[in-house]
Amino acid sequence: MGPAVFFDDGALARDALDDTDPTSTQLRNGAGRVLSRLQRCGYALVLVTNQPRIAHGLITETELERAWERLHMQLVSHGVVLDAIYCCPHDPDGVDQRYALKCACHKPQPGLLFRAAARYSFDLLQSWSIGLSPDDIEAGHRAGCRTVLLADRVHTGASQNPLRIPDFVAPDLAAAAEVIVSEPGVPEHQGAA
Repeated sequence: MGPAVFFDDGALARDALDDTDPTSTQLRNGAGRVLSRLQRCGYALVLVTNQPRIAHGLITETELERAWERLHMQLVSHGVVLDAIYCCPHDPDGVDQRYALKCACHKPQPGLLFRAAARYSFDLLQSWSIGLSPDDIEAGHRAGCRTVLLADRVHTGASQNPLRIPDFVAPDLAAAAEVIVSEPGVPEHQGAA
């Protein structure tokens, strides 16, 4: 069992795959180098994303897959391949009845992380969740991961729920990776860091 780093799509890409035009999907500055470093340190890289726009009929699964393909091509140019992508298309208020339901995979629920761990035998206690929102942090904590909140967004009000309080706050993805690789429990084969 190895560790993983779970990323919200907004942590990797500007506009967080919200546009239906896949050519608009762009990696955040430095994301390719950061993911390459984490991969060399022995972490699996997993995208976990809520996409309720599918349930609301605002984007199709095909359009979303095209956006992911664009992201994949940009990452490959840095020698990086995501180990897995897990997506929750659900929203109880959605117009598409196939996806208009309450589920266990929509963050802050940890279902996406649990599914990935079951499929790939990830050690969740040695894994990390990086995101832009308290929902990402809560999902990570519920799965047993350590968490990093990227502080490029302002979240008003202190949370009273300890599951929504990150282990670390970082100004960007590079700083988040620095936290991860400097913490105890980094995989043994980190020589290329």
